[in-house]
Amino acid sequence: MNVLSAIATFYKQGGIFMHAVLVIAIVVIAIILERMIVIGRAAAIDGRKLTDDLVRAAGRGDLNGARQIVMGSNAPLARVAREILQTGPADAETLQSAADDAATLVLPELTRRLAYMGMLANSATLIGLLGTITGLITAISGVGVADAAQRSAHLAAGISEALHTTAFGLTVAIPTLLLQGWFSGRVDAISEQIDELAIRLSKTMAKLATGHAAAANSRPAPIAQMPSQRVAPATGTHGSH
Repeated sequence: MNVLSAIATFYKQGGIFMHAVLVIAIVVIAIILERMIVIGRAAAIDGRKLTDDLVRAAGRGDLNGARQIVMGSNAPLARVAREILQTGPADAETLQSAADDAATLVLPELTRRLAYMGMLANSATLIGLLGTITGLITAISGVGVADAAQRSAHLAAGISEALHTTAFGLTVAIPTLLLQGWFSGRVDAISEQIDELAIRLSKTMAKLATGHAAAANSRPAPIAQMPSQRVAPATGTHGSH
């Protein structure tokens, strides 16, 4: 109860702008929880192991086995791999283009709403600064009060409002910026895994296509059958008896 009472007293002494900072804090918490779920699911898969397994299966020509590896996952890495495998053996440019198209679709799902975190952190800081200004105005206005007791009360209230609002704004802004950087780092790591997968799997599939083409060219051409020539029967001259 002492902790809750101290928090309530802290909040009350901050003035009217504490409400705006509190709303920002609630929105930030909602974004953090939602991003932790989305990015956490995307980062749960072992990208290096998945890439090695896919390259190994595709190198053997076992494309069905490679598709089975990524069939049950909806992670961005698995979705890009499915797009490459669906394209099938082809030249490296075609496969890389398919991988780039798939990555363009899946990566925005990870970066969504991350930019809002920076904006909300800056807003919390600025609103805290605004509360500081209004608190100082309250403190300065107390100087003109004739009664010394009222003057001290106005000064104390103004300074308290200025410090509490600033402290609350920074308390919201600093963790928000730190978590935004952490989320961005996780997204960059996933993007690097996607790039590695796209390059390695595309090269393997391109080699597979080249091997198929070479095998097709090395087959002996079928021998064309010449039309059978009929030999005309020899016509002999029979003497008259």
